[in-house]
Amino acid sequence: MTDSVATPAVAARPTPVPVRRLPRFGFHGHTERLNGRLAMLGFIALVAVEWKLGHGLLIWP
Repeated sequence: MTDSVATPAVAARPTPVPVRRLPRFGFHGHTERLNGRLAMLGFIALVAVEWKLGHGLLIWP
């Protein structure tokens, strides 16, 4: 008896892996981190200006 089922000699192709793109908008880790750092810099700048002037920015002598 001979086997009548022949296996094709086709090379198996690997499945493609999707490439993840960075989002353009929304709440994401990198944008929230950047916003937090800029807010810290702004707060430190405000404290420095108030210290230099000797009073708050909203209270003018």
